[in-house]
Amino acid sequence: MGGMAAPATTLESAIHSALATVDDPEIRRPITELGMVRSVAVDAAGVADIGILLTVVGCPLKDKLTSDITAAVGSVAGVTKVKVDFGVMTSEQRRDLQQSLRGDSGAEPVIPFAQPGSRTRVYAVASGKGGVGKSSVTVNLAAALAARGLSVGVVDADIYGHSVPRMLGTADRPTQVEDMIMPPQAYGVKVISIGMFTSGNAAVVWRGPMLHRALQQFLADVYWGDLDVLLLDLPPGTGDVAISLAQLLPTAEIIVVTTPQAAAAEVAERAGAIALQTHQRLVGVVENMSWLELPNGERMEIFGTGGGATVAATLSRMVGAEVPLLGQVPLDTRVRESGDAGRPIVLTDPTAPAAAALNAVADRLALRRESLAGRSLGLRPAIA
Repeated sequence: MGGMAAPATTLESAIHSALATVDDPEIRRPITELGMVRSVAVDAAGVADIGILLTVVGCPLKDKLTSDITAAVGSVAGVTKVKVDFGVMTSEQRRDLQQSLRGDSGAEPVIPFAQPGSRTRVYAVASGKGGVGKSSVTVNLAAALAARGLSVGVVDADIYGHSVPRMLGTADRPTQVEDMIMPPQAYGVKVISIGMFTSGNAAVVWRGPMLHRALQQFLADVYWGDLDVLLLDLPPGTGDVAISLAQLLPTAEIIVVTTPQAAAAEVAERAGAIALQTHQRLVGVVENMSWLELPNGERMEIFGTGGGATVAATLSRMVGAEVPLLGQVPLDTRVRESGDAGRPIVLTDPTAPAAAALNAVADRLALRRESLAGRSLGLRPAIA
C-alpha cells in the first residue's frame, strides 16, 4: 500500500475498478455485478473504507472476501489502508440478486440442465450393488475434471448412503439466498448433499416421493452457475432415484462402475440395462479394484478378472452400440486413505497407479464433444 495521493474521485474510480476483480467466493462473479458494493470512500490520508453487503448474516466465506478485497484495493496506488465494513442485503436486494442470477421473478424453478440449450454434460455414475467404489470414482473424476479447468458440480444423489462431502473434505453448509441454495465448494468442485442438511450423522428415512423431491431441489433450487460437467453419484441399484433421474434429466448419460467379480458384473449389467428403458445414453464402464499391485511388480487379482470387459460387451449388445471400457482402476489403500481424509488421490498422488487410471478416464470424459441431440441448428429455408 502507499504511493502518491491521487484526487479522491480518480482514486475512488480506481478502487471500483479493483473491486470489479474480486469474485464472490460462492457465486464466482464480480461483487460489483452482484450489487454487493454498498459504498466506497477514501480520505485525504488514503484510507479506503469499503462497504460490502453480504447475502446473509454469518456468511461462511466472509474472511475470504475480506482478504480478497483488502488485497485488490490495497494494490491501488494512493491507498494506504483498507477497511472493510460488512452489512446484510435486504429481502428486496436478495430477490433482485436471485432474479439477476436465475432470470426469473418468482416463477417455479426449472432444472437448467434439462433445458434444450444447456451445454452442461451430465454424467450419472451408477452401480448395480454397493461397495464397488462408485463414490470414490465420482469424487476423483470430479476433482480431476476441475483440475483440467472445467467448471464441475457434483450431486450426492445417494440420499441414504451420502459420502461425497467427506470424500471432498468439506463440512461447509449451503447458503440460502431467498429460494436459491448456494452450494459449498471444494477443490474447485461445487457439491450438494443431503448430509449438508441433516444433524450430525443422522439417518435419512424417506420413501420414493421424498427422494424425488430432494433430487429435484438439488437440480433446480441450487445455483450451479455455468457448469461444463455435472456428476451425479447415484445410489446402487435401479430404484427410485434412478427412475427420478430419467424423468428429471432424460439427457443424462450413464457411467457404470463395477468390480472384476462375476457376481458384481452381473448386477452391474442390470444397472446399465435401465438405460434401455429410460432411453439414456451409456457412456461406458469403469472397472474398479481391478487388481492389487504387489511389491515385486506382479498383480494379484483379488476379485477375479474380466468383469468390466464383460459388462461393456454385454451392454454393447443390448443397446446395439459400443459401450467402451473406460478404464481399470487398481486396488490401492491410498484411494481409501485419501477419501477418508477428504483429499482426492488424483490431486494428492497423481502418479499412483489408481490415480493415473482415474485421470485417464477423466481425460476421455473431458475430450468428449458436445452432443447435438435434440438441439436446433438454427437452419432456415432460403427465400427465393
